[in-house]
Amino acid sequence: MYQAVFKCFADSRVTDLRKQARQLENELDLKLVSFSKLCTSYSSSRDGRRGETSDTTPLLNNSTQDRMFDTMSVEIEQLLAKLTGVNDKMAEYTNTPGTASLNAALMHTLQRHRDILQDYTHEFHKTKGNFLAIREREDLLGSVRKDIETYKSGSGVNNRRTELFLKEHEHLRNSDRLMDDTISIAMATKENMTSQRGMLKSIHSRVNTLANRFPTINSLIQRINLRKRRDSLILGTVIGVCTILLLLYAFH
Repeated sequence: MYQAVFKCFADSRVTDLRKQARQLENELDLKLVSFSKLCTSYSSSRDGRRGETSDTTPLLNNSTQDRMFDTMSVEIEQLLAKLTGVNDKMAEYTNTPGTASLNAALMHTLQRHRDILQDYTHEFHKTKGNFLAIREREDLLGSVRKDIETYKSGSGVNNRRTELFLKEHEHLRNSDRLMDDTISIAMATKENMTSQRGMLKSIHSRVNTLANRFPTINSLIQRINLRKRRDSLILGTVIGVCTILLLLYAFH
């Protein structure tokens, strides 16, 4: 009798915990979507206000976005903490005597909720880190730009020098973007060449097997290997020269 009552209570309690977990997961999903949109719009809004001469409106907008970021971060952290607590409570029932029939299904449900919690936590920290990096970069660029504008407005004689500073600053930003694109292309090329290298190794091992069986083919393969080494040296030289030219162009 006691076990039946306890089992009924455990079933009811586990059902309530599942409902709480699903509700918290839905709230987290909505919060993370809004949080991601806020972080995405932050940089574009800063770019859109760079050409404005008034300092009041941008500061108010930036301050509002920063407050929204801090508020949403706290709310998401609280929801993650609540979901962690619910998962911990469900985990306690897996070790409770008299609930053996619930353990299998409960363990599966608990693992699913833990995976969802881990994904949400990872997404939150990733988005938050990206936002902080963007804000730090934009604050640094804004400080440099403000110093340049102050210098330009305070001395009309040095307008030419100020224009050169602005052009140099823009040139550095373009060079930075060019370097990022170059690195991305280089990484993609590296992955492609690594894949091709694996295929060539496989083909090379098969060809060596055939060469050991047929001496004439072995002689032909040696010639092919010599030509391949020569082509590799030429390709490496060309890649090195192109890389040097890109670096010279980027930092010119």
